[in-house]
Amino acid sequence: MLEFCKKVLIKVSFDRSLFSKELKKSIAWLKKDELILFKEWCLNRFGTTYGDVIQASFA
Repeated sequence: MLEFCKKVLIKVSFDRSLFSKELKKSIAWLKKDELILFKEWCLNRFGTTYGDVIQASFA
């Protein structure tokens, strides 16, 4: 599921609202141990563009 969530975020990264929506869905779907890896990946991959969205979603 983690890899699927990554693929979806990459595909919707062109649109801020879609990115936010899919990120929230992904957070709901993933297990606790996967969330740590997922947050790190999100910040590394999209931190410069959507850092505020990522931090707000994981808060």
